[in-house]
Amino acid sequence: MTASQTFDTLPTLAAGRWQTDHHHSAITFAIRHFGLSKVRGRFETFDVTLDVGPSPTDLAVTATIDLASINTNNTDRDTHLRSTDFFKVDEHPTISFHSASIDPSADGYTMSGDLTLNGITRVVTLNVESNGLAVFPGDGKTHAGLSATGELRRSEFGIEFGMMPLGVDRLALADVVSFELEMQLVEP
Repeated sequence: MTASQTFDTLPTLAAGRWQTDHHHSAITFAIRHFGLSKVRGRFETFDVTLDVGPSPTDLAVTATIDLASINTNNTDRDTHLRSTDFFKVDEHPTISFHSASIDPSADGYTMSGDLTLNGITRVVTLNVESNGLAVFPGDGKTHAGLSATGELRRSEFGIEFGMMPLGVDRLALADVVSFELEMQLVEP
């Protein structure tokens, strides 16, 4: 998307609730470990919806992520992440997001909204790219493709385990977590 594009120049989305195509969508994250490498993971169970109103600017995104579905390809680490040191899954089983604004930007859109994790709500901003619309031959329905990226500081959500300094510029486990959503949403 170029800087001159606005909501009016994008393909028109049908009004209604667009649902996640789970077979073609993913929510992933990465966090630096010992300052040496990024540990990557994903959430296996989530739901994202896009509610489209009568005008192209009347959009709202809602997401819910099941924290127990975390998968970092290490069973012991995943069990630890579900514990009271990190997510406290027994108390707070989900992450939720509710958009407050979606605005055109030079590279696509910025979407800001309330993210609730560990019982704490903070505003986060995502960079969003529209990947267009296409009729998927598997179900004969129109699908919309969206890519979104963002970051959060886990300390802002009360998750500080492993933040011991290893030197001037390194922590055992970084505070900043980057995340990425690759979504296909199905027309209502």
